[in-house]
Amino acid sequence: MAEFVRVAGTDDVKPGYGMVAEVNGKALAIFNVDGQYHVIENTCVHRGGPLGEGELEANVVTCPWHGWQFNVTTGMCVNNPSAKVETYQVKVEGTDVKALL
Repeated sequence: MAEFVRVAGTDDVKPGYGMVAEVNGKALAIFNVDGQYHVIENTCVHRGGPLGEGELEANVVTCPWHGWQFNVTTGMCVNNPSAKVETYQVKVEGTDVKALL
């Protein structure tokens, strides 16, 4: 059964940046877009690059390995509309960023 689990602290992810976390056996990428937190699968569908280590511009992260880009709010690939990474529902409780895992 899915439940909201802490994936990061609000101070851990600065606006305009992302980070990587392993939670409950899942590799996650957490992003802060203008104070709104988004959690997606960390593994790029192209060649497995770490999306949480990519550069974030507005709501699009660029995979550091081969440049594939993903919208962090939808998980949709900008380069290949048929590709997508999993997204997770997020809520903030106090200073905790939680995702529904």
